[in-house]
Parts: sequence; structure tokens; C-alpha cells
Amino acid sequence: MFKVFFLIFEPTVTWDRVALKQRGFGYIFFTYLLPFVLLATAVEGWGLATYGKWQPKVQRIREFSDTTVFRFEIIQALLLLAVVFVSAKLLQIASESFHGRRDFLPTFTTVAYGFSPMLLVYMFNASPNISPWIPWGLGVAATIWILYTGIARVLQPLPVHAFGIYLSAAFIVVLVSGLARLITAMYLLGQINLQQSPVTRLIGQWLGQ
Repeated sequence: MFKVFFLIFEPTVTWDRVALKQRGFGYIFFTYLLPFVLLATAVEGWGLATYGKWQPKVQRIREFSDTTVFRFEIIQALLLLAVVFVSAKLLQIASESFHGRRDFLPTFTTVAYGFSPMLLVYMFNASPNISPWIPWGLGVAATIWILYTGIARVLQPLPVHAFGIYLSAAFIVVLVSGLARLITAMYLLGQINLQQSPVTRLIGQWLGQ
């Protein structure tokens, strides 16, 4: 997980090492991505359970029970993992449109490590007064910043296609992570009514709302 700092401050050297080692899917998922996701959601969950979250609509701090926080962070963790997998698959499809068929592992490697800054700043959500959109915005900016080098080193596209794949990756990152953040941010800020439909009502009941 400390690799995130090297990705931010020494992206070229770090991405070269990632590309050289060619780790498998299981190694990246179980030793890097999953522990990082669990750490980020645990820190946020601790903050919610300890301090609550400011609700702009009613101008007060909302307190969350331990059970609600635990269940909510399970959803958060699954969403974050889904964001990585969906983004990796979309990047694979996008890159194939530029230069033939490409395996899933390189795009997964790029996205899994590329999302590291977003998971790092995700921990800022532990603060009761920070809007969930602020860490997301900072994380997206940092992710887009380091992905340029990651795509060049790991995917190794032809120079003529590199910038097009990078723009596709930036769009995918913003779209997929933004949709996931929209759902969870609206819940945390009290801007969503989970009793509006049978599906969301079941989610609300599971969360204790």
C-alpha cells in the first residue's frame, strides 16, 4: 500500500517496476487492491461511527449506529472493487479499438494501481465536515495524473495511440467512480430517500433506515 506514494511522487520509476515484475491477478488483488480497499473503508467507517457526518440539508451532524456503519462499509467496499473491475474492463475494450486485442491483466494492473491515490484520499471521509465529493475530486485528479505514465509503461501502446487510450482511461475513471460516489455521497449527506422503490427500500432496511 505504500507503493501509492511512489506512484504519486516517482511515477515513472514505480510504473517501470510494476511493468517489469508482471504480477498475476491474484497477487495484485489479494496483496494490494483488497487490503487497500478494506483499509480505506475501515478508516471511513471509524469516522462515521465516532463523529457522524454533517448533513447540509438539515444543518446538523448525523450519527450512525455501528451496525449501519458496518453494513454501509460492506457496500462501499464492494462498490470500490466493482469500480476497479468495471473500469479495467472498459479500458480493455477502449484500448482494443486502438490497437487490436488486449488481455485483461494489463488493464487490470494499470487500473488497480492507478486507483491508489483515490483510495488514499478516500480516508479523508472519516472527517465529519468534509464533503465526500472533495476526496473524490482529489483522488480522480491524482489518478488521472499517474495513469498517463502507467498506460505507457504497462499497456505499452503504439505512440500514435497512447494519448487516445489515455483520454479514454480518464473518461472511464471519472464516469465509473463518479457514479459510485454519487450513490454513496447522497446517502451520507442525507440527500437520498431509500424508501422510494422496493429495491432501495430493501437496502434502506438493511442499513437500518
